[in-house]
Amino acid sequence: VELSRVHKFAGSMLMFWPFAWGMTMAARPLSLSLQTYAFNLTHGLVGAALLHSMSAGCVWNDILDREFDRQVGRTKRRPIADGRVSVPGALLFLAIHYVMLVTLLWPCNTLAWNLGLVTIFPLGGIYPLMKRVTYWPQAWLGVAMNTIALVAWSALHADVAPASVALFLGCWSFTIRPSFFYTIYALQDKRDDVQAGVKSTAILFGEYVKTILALFAGLLVACLAAAGVLNGQGVPYFALTVGGTASYLIVQLLKLDVDDPKSCFKAFESNGFTLGGIVWGGLFVDYLLG
Repeated sequence: VELSRVHKFAGSMLMFWPFAWGMTMAARPLSLSLQTYAFNLTHGLVGAALLHSMSAGCVWNDILDREFDRQVGRTKRRPIADGRVSVPGALLFLAIHYVMLVTLLWPCNTLAWNLGLVTIFPLGGIYPLMKRVTYWPQAWLGVAMNTIALVAWSALHADVAPASVALFLGCWSFTIRPSFFYTIYALQDKRDDVQAGVKSTAILFGEYVKTILALFAGLLVACLAAAGVLNGQGVPYFALTVGGTASYLIVQLLKLDVDDPKSCFKAFESNGFTLGGIVWGGLFVDYLLG
């Protein structure tokens, strides 16, 4: 449970939302049946949980980062770092997750299959190594996590349309952290990370972190608006998804205390549940009415 972070579901939700947003946006112009939509969304939720557990999110990350984790207060009690789980045992656990995830991808068309494999292996697998060479590892993580939005779109349309690309860029801004989400997450560990030699945007941004977070929040809202225009979304989308997201991010930034780990984690969790739900809610209402 600790190794896969099943008990910390916010991370899985942050991987699920890009899929849900992409699937719901793709379903509207096709008038996809609610039954098929619900089936696809359920598959996406299972896949997001597996992807979060096994690759950039948890197991693979913990295997590669075990020496770093021992030097950071929040992570030194992780199962691999403190020796409760061996590396071979973790690799076996990881392999089981990979088999399950590839099985979920199997029925997809060629484009969705290829995008899915790229998401699982090179993109997610390389992320832990990026923390050793750049202060922008979250930029890579954003790409790794959010190609799943393109997988969702291409699974229905067998192409990558401009609307899906705009949505992907918005997801990147949200989840990535040169952007909003993972910089907030990284703020929890910035003191320990400096001592351990771990690089992150939380350290790079320094005293300007809230200003830069505001810029990426603005990019998210702009990308959501652009995706809506390109996909012909209706009033519910622009009112609930675009307007609701903008309002929520403003309030969150005003409340965020970047020097308080508890405040940062609270923002992290709220992005995983509340903000993702706001974006999806407008999309879903628009899909139903369309």
